[in-house]
Amino acid sequence: MNFDRSLDVPIGMEVRLSPLVSRILAPNPGPFTFKGTGTYLIGAGADVAVVDPGPLIPSHVQALQRAVGSRRLSHVLITHTHRDHSPASTPLKEWSGARTYALAPAAPAGAGEGAADEAHDHDFVPDVIVTDGGRIAGDGFDIACVATPGHTANHMCFALAQENALFSGDHVMGWSTSVIAPPDGDMGQYLASLEKLGTRDDAIFYPTHGSPIPQPRLWLQQLIAHRRRREGQILDALQGGAALSAIVEGLYPAIDTALRGAAALQTRAHLDWLKARDLVIEADGRWIRSGTG
Repeated sequence: MNFDRSLDVPIGMEVRLSPLVSRILAPNPGPFTFKGTGTYLIGAGADVAVVDPGPLIPSHVQALQRAVGSRRLSHVLITHTHRDHSPASTPLKEWSGARTYALAPAAPAGAGEGAADEAHDHDFVPDVIVTDGGRIAGDGFDIACVATPGHTANHMCFALAQENALFSGDHVMGWSTSVIAPPDGDMGQYLASLEKLGTRDDAIFYPTHGSPIPQPRLWLQQLIAHRRRREGQILDALQGGAALSAIVEGLYPAIDTALRGAAALQTRAHLDWLKARDLVIEADGRWIRSGTG
């Protein structure tokens, strides 16, 4: 896959991407956030909306306040409640009075949460719980809610009608594949959500991490094909059965230590999806292709 890792923009500065969309990069680079959380501003009138306000970093909150300026912050939209996406909504809401729009975290905190990605922001409670197909109207912009569970159970994309653009959160990124970490992440739901977006006619995707994706349908096809290839590799590795650790070692022999936990959970997500379709079984800590013994 030809990942786009060319993003090179200043942290904390508003960068105009289109007549209605601009972005401000937060200072939280990392193995799962790439160059940092890209918070989007939507609007060219007196009101503006924010998508994924980002982490609770004072300098980032101040940068967002400067970008909003004398305009009214009317909506705060959150694709999902990982801690690199939603915590800054609290000071923004206190500062502006804007309401927050999102799905609530789908599950309580788990012992392994955050081991392979950001943990959920369990303190966050949306003012408005969005639904698939729901509409959000603002000053010169209309936004449709598009449910895309998979990366998390509560992942929601937002489609901007005026520019035929989709804010894809962590569901679709151009710099990397998405982490699917069970039990909150679900590979079957993730693939179904990719296919769902493939039926739409969005002209551009704005992921929260990395550069915009100008040919989203082509990229969606590549992401789906990549997951199908990975599934085939896992099935090939199960001839005679194998433990999860051995499968991961075979699939990712040179992976960075910081990403090994994510690789294991990603592999587990594939195995769970194969098991749900009766293609593999798990017995005594080993995974076996159904019918192979």
